[in-house]
Amino acid sequence: MKVRGTVQRLGKGLGLVTGSPKTARSRLTLPIPRVLVATLKAHRTAQAAAREEAGSRWQDRGIVFATRRGTVIEPRNLNRLLDQSIERAGVRRIRFHDLRHTCASLLLAQGVLPRVVMELLGHTQLSMTTDLYGHVMPSSLRSAADALDGVFGP
Repeated sequence: MKVRGTVQRLGKGLGLVTGSPKTARSRLTLPIPRVLVATLKAHRTAQAAAREEAGSRWQDRGIVFATRRGTVIEPRNLNRLLDQSIERAGVRRIRFHDLRHTCASLLLAQGVLPRVVMELLGHTQLSMTTDLYGHVMPSSLRSAADALDGVFGP
């Protein structure tokens, strides 16, 4: 997956603006989980059908997730889609940006090294990652104690 740009709404009436990520470090190329590949292939097929249906109205912006005409998805609509998905799944409501925090917390809880999570998030300093997600790491403390048992135990 390549992160090459951002979209944000600037004030009332200014509309959606595309731009570069905050820092050069935020321009990422990341591996994706294998479990996601089939879903993305199905999405690509659906998007090709939408492109064909839109015909000359299709605006190719080179983005993976677009409207039925190839344009950037309105953030409010994206939030609405997330809310609908959360309701269907029967889980606690979170904001779209919270998905990033959820991913980082899950990775750390699975024992992924904080340095690796830092790279995935595009943080510039490890302290930023550990300060934000340190609450997830107590299980790592248990793992560290268990590792020492392996070194010093009988």
